[in-house]
Amino acid sequence: MDELLKRIEINPEVMGGKPVIKGTRVTVEAILKRLSEGLDIKEILEDYPYLTEDDIRAALLCASKEL
Repeated sequence: MDELLKRIEINPEVMGGKPVIKGTRVTVEAILKRLSEGLDIKEILEDYPYLTEDDIRAALLCASKEL
């Protein structure tokens, strides 16, 4: 699990300090929003081809830790 969280970065200079997938400007929030809209992982990866399935899992894990 901790390996997945290493994919998340919080930097005040990137997206206002929101958690993002490391090396991108894709926020955890953006991924969660797409999942809540009914998109599946495959569809999200089509929208963001530079992400991986583990990036999506990392976003979910990050969100669960923030609750």
